[in-house]
Amino acid sequence: QVPLVESGGGLVQAGGSLRLSCGASGRTFSNYALSWFRQAPGLDREFVACITWNAANSYYADSVKGRFTISRDNAKNTMYLQMNSLKPEDTAVYYCGRDPVAGASACGRSAYEYTYWGQGTQVTVSS
Repeated sequence: QVPLVESGGGLVQAGGSLRLSCGASGRTFSNYALSWFRQAPGLDREFVACITWNAANSYYADSVKGRFTISRDNAKNTMYLQMNSLKPEDTAVYYCGRDPVAGASACGRSAYEYTYWGQGTQVTVSS
């Protein structure tokens, strides 16, 4: 098991901002691509953003592009998701995932590509 721990979720009004964090122990984190997914009740887990191990590349879902920013600090073993201009449709449990393959030059947009997951953090955006 690779322990990933998300934090930073909460209740915010539409138009507001939140910053999510995902932490893990060093050897399980810095050499691997990481991702954020979200899951609303009754729906499948949905890709939000991902970032390669060295932060050289990142990708976003069209629904969050321009509003969300993914980043990582390998020295702190932490990944972030800065979420601005939040909308009610962003309401979901947000999960961080870790690629099982070290050193990949790209990161995947399918949940099946990630082996390790955190427990999730709830984000609720009120209208």
